[in-house]
Amino acid sequence: MNAYIDISDTVITTERLTLRPWKNSDLDDFFEYASVPGVGEAAGWPHHKTKEESENILDMFIREKKTFAIEYEGKVIGSVGIELYDENQLPEFADKAGREIGFVLSKDYWGKGLMPEAVSGVIKWLFDEVGLDFIVCGHSPENLRSKRVQEKCGFSPYKNGTFTTSDGEQRETCLKILFWKER
Repeated sequence: MNAYIDISDTVITTERLTLRPWKNSDLDDFFEYASVPGVGEAAGWPHHKTKEESENILDMFIREKKTFAIEYEGKVIGSVGIELYDENQLPEFADKAGREIGFVLSKDYWGKGLMPEAVSGVIKWLFDEVGLDFIVCGHSPENLRSKRVQEKCGFSPYKNGTFTTSDGEQRETCLKILFWKER
């Protein structure tokens, strides 16, 4: 079952990063990376065409209280979202508390080990503070960067198939899973 999440009072600090709730003042940083072709597409959404589009999504992040801004050296460079997993596609976990995570990082910061650091911080919080039993995370077959981040963070292959995105789009996905006891 999907566990309740509210990050509004949560700040996670790692060696180089601060993961925190989004603020309206993050709009310029958000639009800067979200408007770059290839960044959003790697995460399953089209890059932003206008600042208004970024503003609408930023407002949603703030309202829904389930997406961390990744701050590095005073600048927001990405996000880690704690999404609902599809309970119909994973009925075997009906008696366990879980969520799905997704992440995106500014292209300017790829290859520096920042995303595994951010995801590991969120995983620790979800298991130690929220009390989840499992976390799922998916990637498209061609997104080798996301696959590598998931492997570095301890996720194991679970199943491949066609899954429905939050936008209602059907996508081929390699689903990985991490159980609390595997950490």
